[in-house]
Amino acid sequence: QPQTLSLREVQAEVLDEDSVLLEYALGEKKSYLWIVSKNDFRWIELPAKSEIEKNAREFYEALTARNKQVKFETANERDDRIFIADSDIQKFSRELSEKIISPAKSFLQNKKLLIVADGALQYVPFAALKIQSKNEGQFLIETNEIVNLPSVSVLAVLRRETANRKIPSKTLAVLADPIFDKTDERFQTISKRKKTNIEYVAISKKQTRGIDLSLTRNGLDLPRLPFTRREADLISANVPKNKREKLLDFTANKSAAMSSDLADFKYVHFATHGFINNENPELSGIVFSMFDENGNEQDGFLRVGDVYNLKIPAEMVVLSGCRTGLGKEIKGEGLVGLTRGFMYAGAKRVAVSLWDVNDEATSELMAKFYAEMLGSKKLSPASALRQAQIEMINDKKRSNPYYWAAFTSQGEPR
Repeated sequence: QPQTLSLREVQAEVLDEDSVLLEYALGEKKSYLWIVSKNDFRWIELPAKSEIEKNAREFYEALTARNKQVKFETANERDDRIFIADSDIQKFSRELSEKIISPAKSFLQNKKLLIVADGALQYVPFAALKIQSKNEGQFLIETNEIVNLPSVSVLAVLRRETANRKIPSKTLAVLADPIFDKTDERFQTISKRKKTNIEYVAISKKQTRGIDLSLTRNGLDLPRLPFTRREADLISANVPKNKREKLLDFTANKSAAMSSDLADFKYVHFATHGFINNENPELSGIVFSMFDENGNEQDGFLRVGDVYNLKIPAEMVVLSGCRTGLGKEIKGEGLVGLTRGFMYAGAKRVAVSLWDVNDEATSELMAKFYAEMLGSKKLSPASALRQAQIEMINDKKRSNPYYWAAFTSQGEPR
Protein backbone atom coordinates (compact mmCIF):
# COMPACT_ATOMS: atom_id res chain seq x y z
CA GLN A 1 0.00 0.00 0.00
CA PRO A 2 2.19 2.86 -1.26
CA GLN A 3 1.83 6.27 0.35
CA THR A 4 1.12 9.28 -1.84
CA LEU A 5 4.27 11.25 -2.64
CA SER A 6 4.63 15.01 -2.58
CA LEU A 7 5.85 16.88 -5.65
CA ARG A 8 9.32 17.30 -4.12
CA GLU A 9 9.51 13.59 -3.32
CA VAL A 10 8.53 12.70 -6.90
CA GLN A 11 11.25 14.98 -8.27
CA ALA A 12 13.85 13.70 -5.81
CA GLU A 13 13.02 9.97 -5.72
CA VAL A 14 11.45 9.16 -9.09
CA LEU A 15 12.76 11.48 -11.80
CA ASP A 16 16.19 12.14 -13.27
CA GLU A 17 17.36 14.76 -15.76
CA ASP A 18 16.37 12.62 -18.73
CA SER A 19 12.82 11.73 -17.71
CA VAL A 20 9.43 13.43 -17.60
CA LEU A 21 6.34 12.26 -15.74
CA LEU A 22 2.98 12.62 -17.49
CA GLU A 23 0.09 11.95 -15.11
CA TYR A 24 -3.50 12.11 -16.30
CA ALA A 25 -6.68 12.71 -14.30
CA LEU A 26 -9.95 12.49 -16.20
CA GLY A 27 -12.93 14.47 -14.87
CA GLU A 28 -16.55 14.88 -15.90
CA LYS A 29 -16.23 18.53 -16.93
CA LYS A 30 -12.47 18.93 -17.26
CA SER A 31 -9.47 16.64 -17.32
CA TYR A 32 -5.89 17.45 -16.39
CA LEU A 33 -2.37 16.53 -17.36
CA TRP A 34 0.42 17.08 -14.86
CA ILE A 35 3.89 17.41 -16.40
CA VAL A 36 6.70 16.92 -13.91
CA SER A 37 10.41 17.08 -14.66
CA LYS A 38 13.38 17.06 -12.30
CA ASN A 39 13.23 20.82 -11.84
CA ASP A 40 9.86 21.89 -13.20
CA PHE A 41 6.13 21.34 -12.81
CA ARG A 42 3.26 22.30 -15.14
CA TRP A 43 -0.39 21.40 -15.48
CA ILE A 44 -2.55 21.55 -18.56
CA GLU A 45 -6.33 21.48 -18.83
CA LEU A 46 -7.69 18.80 -21.15
CA PRO A 47 -11.18 18.00 -22.52
CA ALA A 48 -13.80 16.22 -20.44
CA LYS A 49 -13.49 12.53 -19.61
CA SER A 50 -16.33 11.56 -21.97
CA GLU A 51 -14.58 13.13 -24.98
CA ILE A 52 -11.17 11.62 -24.24
CA GLU A 53 -12.56 8.18 -23.44
CA LYS A 54 -14.66 8.16 -26.62
CA ASN A 55 -11.47 8.73 -28.64
CA ALA A 56 -9.60 6.12 -26.58
CA ARG A 57 -12.28 3.47 -27.16
CA GLU A 58 -12.42 4.20 -30.89
CA PHE A 59 -8.64 3.90 -31.12
CA TYR A 60 -8.58 0.63 -29.15
CA GLU A 61 -11.41 -0.91 -31.20
CA ALA A 62 -9.66 -0.02 -34.47
CA LEU A 63 -6.38 -1.48 -33.22
CA THR A 64 -8.02 -4.75 -32.20
CA ALA A 65 -10.44 -5.19 -35.13
CA ARG A 66 -8.59 -8.38 -36.14
CA ASN A 67 -9.62 -10.02 -32.88
CA LYS A 68 -13.31 -9.26 -33.24
CA GLN A 69 -15.57 -12.17 -34.18
CA VAL A 70 -18.71 -11.13 -36.05
CA LYS A 71 -21.47 -13.72 -36.37
CA PHE A 72 -22.17 -14.86 -39.94
CA GLU A 73 -19.45 -12.55 -41.31
CA THR A 74 -17.90 -13.80 -44.58
CA ALA A 75 -14.15 -13.76 -45.22
CA ASN A 76 -14.53 -10.86 -47.66
CA GLU A 77 -16.64 -8.90 -45.21
CA ARG A 78 -14.03 -9.45 -42.54
CA ASP A 79 -11.25 -8.24 -44.84
CA ASP A 80 -13.26 -5.12 -45.70
CA ARG A 81 -13.96 -4.40 -42.03
CA ILE A 82 -10.28 -4.73 -41.10
CA PHE A 83 -9.23 -2.55 -44.06
CA ILE A 84 -11.51 0.23 -42.80
CA ALA A 85 -10.31 -0.22 -39.22
CA ASP A 86 -6.66 0.04 -40.30
CA SER A 87 -7.45 3.33 -41.99
CA ASP A 88 -9.22 4.52 -38.85
CA ILE A 89 -6.18 3.73 -36.68
CA GLN A 90 -4.33 6.67 -38.20
CA LYS A 91 -7.29 8.99 -37.74
CA PHE A 92 -8.11 8.01 -34.16
CA SER A 93 -4.44 7.98 -33.18
CA ARG A 94 -3.95 11.57 -34.34
CA GLU A 95 -7.20 12.76 -32.75
CA LEU A 96 -6.32 11.28 -29.37
CA SER A 97 -2.72 12.45 -29.60
CA GLU A 98 -3.88 16.02 -30.27
CA LYS A 99 -5.86 15.93 -27.05
CA ILE A 100 -3.48 14.21 -24.65
CA ILE A 101 0.09 14.47 -26.04
CA SER A 102 0.33 17.60 -28.21
CA PRO A 103 -0.31 20.02 -25.29
CA ALA A 104 2.87 18.68 -23.66
CA LYS A 105 4.95 18.28 -26.82
CA SER A 106 7.44 21.04 -26.01
CA PHE A 107 8.45 19.27 -22.78
CA LEU A 108 9.02 15.84 -24.31
CA GLN A 109 11.98 16.23 -26.64
CA ASN A 110 14.65 13.57 -26.05
CA LYS A 111 13.00 12.54 -22.79
CA LYS A 112 12.02 9.18 -21.35
CA LEU A 113 8.30 9.32 -20.65
CA LEU A 114 6.89 7.94 -17.42
CA ILE A 115 3.15 7.71 -17.97
CA VAL A 116 0.46 7.32 -15.31
CA ALA A 117 -2.80 6.97 -17.20
CA ASP A 118 -6.39 7.17 -15.95
CA GLY A 119 -9.70 5.62 -16.98
CA ALA A 120 -9.84 4.32 -20.55
CA LEU A 121 -6.35 5.73 -21.21
CA GLN A 122 -5.00 2.74 -19.27
CA TYR A 123 -5.99 0.60 -22.28
CA VAL A 124 -4.25 2.86 -24.79
CA PRO A 125 -0.83 1.97 -26.21
CA PHE A 126 0.84 5.38 -26.00
CA ALA A 127 3.62 3.98 -28.18
CA ALA A 128 1.19 3.91 -31.13
CA LEU A 129 -0.04 7.49 -30.82
CA LYS A 130 0.86 9.54 -33.87
CA ILE A 131 2.56 12.89 -33.31
CA GLN A 132 3.00 15.52 -35.97
CA SER A 133 6.50 16.09 -37.35
CA LYS A 134 7.94 18.05 -40.25
CA ASN A 135 7.14 15.21 -42.60
CA GLU A 136 4.52 12.58 -41.95
CA GLY A 137 3.44 11.88 -38.37
CA GLN A 138 5.66 9.55 -36.36
CA PHE A 139 4.66 7.12 -33.66
CA LEU A 140 5.48 8.36 -30.17
CA ILE A 141 7.72 5.32 -29.61
CA GLU A 142 9.91 6.51 -32.51
CA THR A 143 10.71 9.74 -30.69
CA ASN A 144 10.55 8.73 -27.02
CA GLU A 145 11.21 5.82 -24.72
CA ILE A 146 8.03 4.99 -22.79
CA VAL A 147 7.41 3.35 -19.43
CA ASN A 148 3.97 2.97 -17.86
CA LEU A 149 3.34 3.13 -14.13
CA PRO A 150 0.27 2.03 -12.15
CA SER A 151 1.00 5.08 -9.98
CA VAL A 152 4.06 7.17 -9.29
CA SER A 153 4.07 5.98 -5.67
CA VAL A 154 4.50 2.36 -6.78
CA LEU A 155 7.82 3.20 -8.43
CA ALA A 156 9.12 4.89 -5.29
CA VAL A 157 8.22 1.80 -3.23
CA LEU A 158 9.89 -0.49 -5.80
CA ARG A 159 13.11 1.48 -5.56
CA ARG A 160 13.13 1.50 -1.78
CA GLU A 161 12.50 -2.24 -1.55
CA THR A 162 15.03 -3.24 -4.20
CA ALA A 163 17.79 -0.73 -3.43
CA ASN A 164 20.20 -3.18 -1.76
CA ARG A 165 18.85 -6.40 -3.18
CA LYS A 166 21.24 -9.08 -4.37
CA ILE A 167 21.18 -9.61 -8.14
CA PRO A 168 20.11 -13.18 -9.08
CA SER A 169 22.98 -15.44 -10.18
CA LYS A 170 21.34 -16.81 -13.35
CA THR A 171 19.98 -14.92 -16.34
CA LEU A 172 16.83 -16.35 -17.89
CA ALA A 173 14.01 -18.76 -17.04
CA VAL A 174 11.42 -19.47 -19.76
CA LEU A 175 8.16 -21.40 -19.47
CA ALA A 176 6.47 -21.93 -22.84
CA ASP A 177 4.37 -24.18 -25.07
CA PRO A 178 2.42 -25.98 -22.30
CA ILE A 179 0.09 -28.94 -22.96
CA PHE A 180 -3.57 -28.04 -22.69
CA ASP A 181 -5.34 -31.04 -24.20
CA LYS A 182 -5.07 -34.81 -23.86
CA THR A 183 -5.29 -35.14 -27.65
CA ASP A 184 -2.01 -33.22 -27.96
CA GLU A 185 0.40 -35.19 -30.17
CA ARG A 186 3.11 -34.84 -27.54
CA PHE A 187 1.37 -37.54 -25.48
CA GLN A 188 2.22 -40.01 -28.24
CA THR A 189 5.80 -38.88 -28.78
CA ILE A 190 6.86 -38.26 -25.19
CA SER A 191 7.44 -41.95 -24.44
CA LYS A 192 9.66 -42.39 -27.49
CA ARG A 193 11.89 -39.47 -26.48
CA LYS A 194 12.76 -38.84 -30.11
CA LYS A 195 14.51 -35.67 -31.11
CA THR A 196 12.64 -34.29 -34.07
CA ASN A 197 12.82 -31.07 -36.00
CA ILE A 198 10.14 -28.77 -34.59
CA GLU A 199 7.96 -27.08 -37.16
CA TYR A 200 6.40 -23.85 -35.94
CA VAL A 201 3.06 -23.81 -37.70
CA ALA A 202 0.16 -21.88 -36.26
CA ILE A 203 -3.31 -23.37 -36.47
CA SER A 204 -4.30 -20.09 -38.03
CA LYS A 205 -2.43 -16.93 -39.01
CA LYS A 206 -5.07 -15.14 -36.92
CA GLN A 207 -4.33 -17.24 -33.83
CA THR A 208 -3.92 -15.28 -30.61
CA ARG A 209 -2.76 -16.09 -27.10
CA GLY A 210 -6.03 -15.26 -25.39
CA ILE A 211 -8.98 -17.29 -24.19
CA ASP A 212 -12.48 -16.41 -23.09
CA LEU A 213 -13.40 -17.57 -19.62
CA SER A 214 -17.07 -17.92 -20.54
CA LEU A 215 -17.17 -21.56 -19.51
CA THR A 216 -19.47 -23.90 -21.41
CA ARG A 217 -20.56 -27.45 -20.76
CA ASN A 218 -17.64 -28.59 -22.86
CA GLY A 219 -15.15 -26.54 -20.86
CA LEU A 220 -12.42 -24.36 -22.35
CA ASP A 221 -10.97 -24.71 -25.82
CA LEU A 222 -7.23 -24.12 -25.46
CA PRO A 223 -5.39 -24.51 -28.76
CA ARG A 224 -1.65 -25.13 -28.72
CA LEU A 225 0.54 -22.06 -29.31
CA PRO A 226 3.42 -23.38 -31.43
CA PHE A 227 5.15 -20.03 -31.77
CA THR A 228 5.64 -19.80 -28.02
CA ARG A 229 8.13 -22.65 -28.48
CA ARG A 230 9.90 -20.76 -31.24
CA GLU A 231 9.93 -17.73 -28.95
CA ALA A 232 11.50 -19.75 -26.14
CA ASP A 233 14.20 -21.08 -28.48
CA LEU A 234 15.05 -17.66 -29.91
CA ILE A 235 15.25 -15.74 -26.66
CA SER A 236 17.17 -18.52 -24.90
CA ALA A 237 19.80 -18.42 -27.64
CA ASN A 238 21.01 -15.10 -26.15
CA VAL A 239 22.07 -16.77 -22.90
CA PRO A 240 24.74 -19.43 -22.12
CA LYS A 241 23.23 -22.82 -21.22
CA ASN A 242 24.50 -22.71 -17.65
CA LYS A 243 22.72 -19.39 -17.08
CA ARG A 244 19.28 -20.34 -18.40
CA GLU A 245 16.39 -22.70 -17.81
CA LYS A 246 13.92 -23.56 -20.57
CA LEU A 247 10.79 -25.41 -19.47
CA LEU A 248 8.55 -26.69 -22.25
CA ASP A 249 5.72 -29.19 -22.73
CA PHE A 250 4.76 -30.94 -19.47
CA THR A 251 7.47 -29.12 -17.50
CA ALA A 252 5.83 -25.76 -18.27
CA ASN A 253 3.44 -26.28 -15.37
CA LYS A 254 2.01 -24.27 -12.50
CA SER A 255 4.34 -25.87 -9.95
CA ALA A 256 7.36 -24.68 -11.92
CA ALA A 257 5.83 -21.21 -12.25
CA MET A 258 5.42 -21.03 -8.48
CA SER A 259 8.74 -22.64 -7.63
CA SER A 260 11.24 -20.79 -5.45
CA ASP A 261 13.84 -21.69 -8.10
CA LEU A 262 12.66 -18.75 -10.20
CA ALA A 263 14.19 -16.43 -7.62
CA ASP A 264 17.59 -17.37 -9.07
CA PHE A 265 16.90 -15.65 -12.42
CA LYS A 266 17.15 -12.02 -13.53
CA TYR A 267 14.54 -12.44 -16.24
CA VAL A 268 11.48 -14.68 -16.04
CA HIS A 269 9.47 -15.22 -19.22
CA PHE A 270 6.03 -16.84 -19.49
CA ALA A 271 4.79 -17.52 -23.04
CA THR A 272 1.31 -19.01 -22.99
CA HIS A 273 -2.40 -18.23 -22.98
CA GLY A 274 -3.62 -15.36 -20.84
CA PHE A 275 -7.19 -15.24 -19.56
CA ILE A 276 -9.41 -12.50 -18.24
CA ASN A 277 -12.35 -12.93 -15.89
CA ASN A 278 -14.27 -9.66 -16.20
CA GLU A 279 -16.71 -10.48 -13.42
CA ASN A 280 -13.98 -11.46 -10.95
CA PRO A 281 -10.68 -9.87 -12.12
CA GLU A 282 -8.78 -11.46 -9.24
CA LEU A 283 -9.39 -14.83 -10.95
CA SER A 284 -7.65 -13.71 -14.15
CA GLY A 285 -4.21 -15.06 -14.94
CA ILE A 286 -2.16 -17.28 -17.24
CA VAL A 287 -2.39 -20.96 -18.17
CA PHE A 288 0.24 -23.69 -17.91
CA SER A 289 0.13 -27.43 -18.66
CA MET A 290 -3.21 -28.98 -17.75
CA PHE A 291 -1.85 -32.57 -17.74
CA ASP A 292 1.20 -34.37 -16.43
CA GLU A 293 3.23 -36.92 -18.45
CA ASN A 294 0.95 -39.73 -17.36
CA GLY A 295 -2.14 -37.99 -18.66
CA ASN A 296 -3.45 -36.99 -15.24
CA GLU A 297 -5.31 -33.69 -15.09
CA GLN A 298 -3.76 -30.93 -13.00
CA ASP A 299 -4.47 -27.31 -12.17
CA GLY A 300 -2.74 -25.19 -14.79
CA PHE A 301 -4.29 -21.83 -13.91
CA LEU A 302 -1.93 -19.32 -12.28
CA ARG A 303 -4.31 -16.67 -10.98
CA VAL A 304 -3.67 -13.18 -9.66
CA GLY A 305 -4.13 -14.44 -6.11
CA ASP A 306 -1.41 -17.06 -6.64
CA VAL A 307 1.01 -14.43 -7.93
CA TYR A 308 0.81 -12.41 -4.71
CA ASN A 309 2.23 -15.44 -2.89
CA LEU A 310 5.29 -15.75 -5.12
CA LYS A 311 8.85 -14.60 -4.44
CA ILE A 312 10.40 -13.51 -7.74
CA PRO A 313 13.04 -10.80 -7.16
CA ALA A 314 13.61 -10.50 -10.91
CA GLU A 315 14.88 -7.57 -12.91
CA MET A 316 11.91 -8.23 -15.20
CA VAL A 317 8.99 -10.61 -15.62
CA VAL A 318 7.56 -10.88 -19.15
CA LEU A 319 3.97 -12.09 -19.53
CA SER A 320 3.90 -12.98 -23.21
CA GLY A 321 0.20 -13.75 -23.44
CA CYS A 322 -3.06 -11.93 -24.11
CA ARG A 323 -4.39 -8.99 -22.09
CA THR A 324 -1.92 -9.67 -19.29
CA GLY A 325 -1.76 -5.94 -18.53
CA LEU A 326 -5.46 -5.56 -17.78
CA GLY A 327 -7.19 -5.84 -14.43
CA LYS A 328 -9.55 -4.12 -12.02
CA GLU A 329 -9.32 -0.33 -11.86
CA ILE A 330 -8.65 1.08 -8.41
CA LYS A 331 -9.00 4.86 -8.25
CA GLY A 332 -5.57 6.42 -7.84
CA GLU A 333 -3.73 3.11 -8.23
CA GLY A 334 -4.51 2.10 -11.82
CA LEU A 335 -5.32 -1.42 -12.99
CA VAL A 336 -4.65 -3.93 -10.24
CA GLY A 337 -4.02 -7.35 -11.74
CA LEU A 338 -1.07 -9.46 -12.82
CA THR A 339 1.23 -6.44 -13.16
CA ARG A 340 0.76 -5.35 -9.57
CA GLY A 341 0.91 -8.97 -8.42
CA PHE A 342 4.35 -9.58 -9.92
CA MET A 343 5.64 -6.27 -8.58
CA TYR A 344 4.41 -7.32 -5.14
CA ALA A 345 6.23 -10.63 -5.68
CA GLY A 346 9.46 -8.70 -6.21
CA ALA A 347 9.79 -7.93 -9.92
CA LYS A 348 11.30 -4.53 -10.71
CA ARG A 349 9.56 -4.45 -14.07
CA VAL A 350 6.77 -6.33 -15.79
CA ALA A 351 6.13 -6.45 -19.55
CA VAL A 352 2.45 -7.05 -20.29
CA SER A 353 -0.05 -6.82 -23.14
CA LEU A 354 -3.19 -4.75 -23.67
CA TRP A 355 -5.08 -7.04 -26.05
CA ASP A 356 -5.19 -10.52 -27.61
CA VAL A 357 -1.82 -10.73 -29.32
CA ASN A 358 -1.00 -12.66 -32.48
CA ASP A 359 1.01 -15.81 -31.71
CA GLU A 360 3.47 -15.60 -34.60
CA ALA A 361 4.02 -11.81 -34.50
CA THR A 362 4.57 -11.89 -30.74
CA SER A 363 7.33 -14.47 -31.11
CA GLU A 364 9.04 -12.11 -33.58
CA LEU A 365 8.69 -9.10 -31.28
CA MET A 366 10.04 -11.01 -28.28
CA ALA A 367 13.00 -12.35 -30.25
CA LYS A 368 13.97 -8.79 -31.21
CA PHE A 369 13.34 -7.53 -27.66
CA TYR A 370 15.66 -10.08 -26.01
CA ALA A 371 18.31 -9.70 -28.70
CA GLU A 372 18.50 -5.98 -27.85
CA MET A 373 18.41 -6.58 -24.10
CA LEU A 374 20.64 -9.64 -23.68
CA GLY A 375 22.67 -9.47 -26.90
CA SER A 376 25.76 -7.36 -27.56
CA LYS A 377 24.00 -4.01 -26.99
CA LYS A 378 22.79 -4.84 -23.44
CA LEU A 379 20.08 -2.18 -23.59
CA SER A 380 17.79 -1.48 -20.65
CA PRO A 381 14.46 -3.33 -20.86
CA ALA A 382 12.45 -0.23 -21.79
CA SER A 383 15.00 0.81 -24.41
CA ALA A 384 15.20 -2.76 -25.79
CA LEU A 385 11.42 -2.97 -26.13
CA ARG A 386 11.41 0.37 -27.92
CA GLN A 387 14.05 -0.77 -30.41
CA ALA A 388 12.17 -4.01 -31.05
CA GLN A 389 8.97 -2.09 -31.73
CA ILE A 390 10.75 0.29 -34.10
CA GLU A 391 12.14 -2.71 -36.00
CA MET A 392 8.59 -4.03 -36.35
CA ILE A 393 7.39 -0.62 -37.56
CA ASN A 394 10.01 -0.76 -40.30
CA ASP A 395 8.89 -4.24 -41.36
CA LYS A 396 6.07 -3.85 -43.91
CA LYS A 397 4.58 -7.17 -42.85
CA ARG A 398 4.37 -6.14 -39.17
CA SER A 399 4.15 -2.34 -39.32
CA ASN A 400 0.52 -2.22 -38.19
CA PRO A 401 0.42 -1.30 -34.46
CA TYR A 402 -1.76 -4.34 -33.79
CA TYR A 403 1.35 -6.51 -34.15
CA TRP A 404 3.79 -4.54 -31.98
CA ALA A 405 2.06 -1.97 -29.75
CA ALA A 406 0.19 -4.26 -27.34
CA PHE A 407 3.19 -4.77 -25.06
CA THR A 408 4.15 -2.12 -22.51
CA SER A 409 6.91 -1.93 -19.94
CA GLN A 410 5.63 -1.24 -16.43
CA GLY A 411 7.69 -0.35 -13.38
CA GLU A 412 11.35 0.66 -13.08
CA PRO A 413 12.31 2.79 -16.12
CA ARG A 414 16.10 2.65 -15.62
